[in-house]
Amino acid sequence: MGSLLTKTYHILRLLLGALFIYASIDKIAHPHAFAQAIFNYQILPNYLINLAALILPWMELLSGFCLIINKWMPGASMIITILLTCFLASIFYNLSRGLNISCGCFSTNTGEDIISNLTLFRDIVLLLMAICLASMIFLKDK
Repeated sequence: MGSLLTKTYHILRLLLGALFIYASIDKIAHPHAFAQAIFNYQILPNYLINLAALILPWMELLSGFCLIINKWMPGASMIITILLTCFLASIFYNLSRGLNISCGCFSTNTGEDIISNLTLFRDIVLLLMAICLASMIFLKDK
């Protein structure tokens, strides 16, 4: 990779890695509150909510950690991209339904970070960053 591409690669992986680690911490510390945030989205069946509340934050933490240490990058970048796609779709779906719910993105406090068009825009930017990073990883050997 060229110098600019190398710098971009490292900036993207460090930014996304740090963001996903940060996002996971409160969810891991408060799984019950995160389960409530997932429930509020009204997307998953009830029997999957607790499982999702336990698994998603650990996926965020481990994928973010892999990005930070620059290991297992194809898998980590794909997991981050898939998670962001799911988060974006969930936010878009609930905005279109007019639900006034907490994002649950960085805090499990249900009174904070109500989903809005700004939340949607933020996740679009993050998804584009993740797609760019994944593309750099998967295309670097071609």
